[in-house]
Amino acid sequence: MIGSLPTETLCRLAADELVQLAEEGRVVDDLRLIYERATAEGVNGHTARRAIEEFWAAAEHAPMRDDSAYDEPSDWGSICSKVKLVESAVPAPDPATLADRVYGAWLGRCAGCMLGKPVEGRTRAQVQALLEIAGEYPLEDYFPVIDDPGDIPYRRADDDCLRPNIRCSARDDDTDYTVLGLHMAKTYGMGLTPAEVGAEWMMRLPYMKTYTAERAAYRNLVMGVPADQAATVLNPYREWIGAQIRCDAFGYAGAGQPWIAAWLAYQDAALSHTKNGIYGEIFFATLIAESLVREFPELRECIESALLFIPSGSRFAEMVRAVSGWCDDDPGWQITWDRISRAYGHCHPVHTINNAALVLMGLLHSGGDFGRAVSIAVMGGWDTDCNGATAGSVMGALLGEEALPAKWTEPLNDTLHSAIDGYQMRRISDLSEETIQVIRKLQQQGPEQHLTVVPETP
Repeated sequence: MIGSLPTETLCRLAADELVQLAEEGRVVDDLRLIYERATAEGVNGHTARRAIEEFWAAAEHAPMRDDSAYDEPSDWGSICSKVKLVESAVPAPDPATLADRVYGAWLGRCAGCMLGKPVEGRTRAQVQALLEIAGEYPLEDYFPVIDDPGDIPYRRADDDCLRPNIRCSARDDDTDYTVLGLHMAKTYGMGLTPAEVGAEWMMRLPYMKTYTAERAAYRNLVMGVPADQAATVLNPYREWIGAQIRCDAFGYAGAGQPWIAAWLAYQDAALSHTKNGIYGEIFFATLIAESLVREFPELRECIESALLFIPSGSRFAEMVRAVSGWCDDDPGWQITWDRISRAYGHCHPVHTINNAALVLMGLLHSGGDFGRAVSIAVMGGWDTDCNGATAGSVMGALLGEEALPAKWTEPLNDTLHSAIDGYQMRRISDLSEETIQVIRKLQQQGPEQHLTVVPETP
């Protein structure tokens, strides 16, 4: 596999791998020296090639630091051994309201994604500056046309994600994966495996519409790497946000049965991610699954329940506990953002942990207001379309379609465009109805064959 990639590509990936390994808690001092040999100015091609191949061979066996404080398995059995699931009273889906909730979740995801698209990758300061130029800070609606954004990158005036031009939920990877996830849940049910996920990607998802970890895993599959190894071969993006944005359809499918959402989310995430990359998808899938059968005042209970499905000794779980506490203490989201920035601002702008923190910040400071939740998540910066979409999905699930303000839903015209073969343009209401059928199909599934459940003590 290494031999098929150019030296320049291997060196670029190695720079990101050094960061990834250090964040995992591994010893990287010797690896950094090897990397410096490979990339030294004036080094000849043969020497660079030998050094970078030495780097990747050594990286596979980088030991954990003695002071590493985290316990973060990636295989399903070990994850289950690190969690203590309580068979508690999760409400069953209400047939009278389930369709409204599921449709609300789909619309919420689409609206949140469209809200964040114009400022994807911008910092909080840049987002605020753009809104102030437009005279629209704080954010309360889709982004407007800005004729002169100064030196901040921004969308052209005719872009389809700006307020005057929105006619549908435009194609985006954040919603591509929701559509593909629905297809996989419908096709495979609880029989879904990473191998099937990979096969569906290659059949239905264009390679150039994938990014970071997904593109690395896709490349590996095409090169003949088995699905159970695709996440770890030359993939320094394995804890970035890609899996987290793929969670929603599995959360919808597991409405009122979060163990189903967790199982499906794991099978999907394991193709391309490890550790906290996997936990992000499991956490938000189970959070959505519970949100579909609870009310906004129970959001805290939903978060605490979702937290039970990931290892408590992980960096992700530590973040959830910290951000939940900060949101309790802080009178405004800006103060919480400052704390998040200090604690997690070192992460890459598309890492799982820091962006998940912003989603939680938006949800917990929303007061039950859909627009406020997605707007706060987007004003936090970083991966704004991902964060707006995830916050919107959770809030839509909690509130239902009838409670969503028309200014967020009407511009979408009940239409979603995607890059997924066979689903390029669909009515959002039709996708919602298909989701209901999947939920009914999976309702007979229980946790016993997939999870170890500890009965709640009286």
